[in-house]
Amino acid sequence: MPNQSHLRGGFCNPGFLRLVLVLVGICLVGYLMGHPLNWRSRQNLARQSSCPPCVCDCSSEAIFSLPSDCGKNDPDMNEELEKDIIDLLSEELSLQKNVTNDNMQHTRASILEARKTSSQYQKEAEKCNAGMETCEEAREKAEAALIAERKLSALWEKRARENGWKDLRRTYL
Repeated sequence: MPNQSHLRGGFCNPGFLRLVLVLVGICLVGYLMGHPLNWRSRQNLARQSSCPPCVCDCSSEAIFSLPSDCGKNDPDMNEELEKDIIDLLSEELSLQKNVTNDNMQHTRASILEARKTSSQYQKEAEKCNAGMETCEEAREKAEAALIAERKLSALWEKRARENGWKDLRRTYL
């Protein structure tokens, strides 16, 4: 039995291991609890430094309406707002037409590919059927030849027995 005195003291002491595990647990809990708080405080600091305070007049009657100067300085927004409803609808229709045309081209290409694949499978099936017919004809010919050969063998065996031949194979069976 080996000397186990080193297990009773030092690093392998159960009390020491518990202490280490408790300290690791406390550190993990502190990290997990402190990390979200630290992230929120950084986020609040970033908001305060990059964004001016919002001035809202909530006493007005139209709560859900946009301010009148919304998008006033945005050239893209101004261009969109100035367009007539008919222009917007015609633009929407032309976009829909383009999407439909693209879908039709894709569908036609898919149909053409399916037809090619179907034609190839049809040709392979026809080859297989022709091969099966050839095999069936050869089997029928071989069967007819076997029947004729058996008849001829039976005739020769009959003649041989009439001339006194005895089948030695049957005596051993």
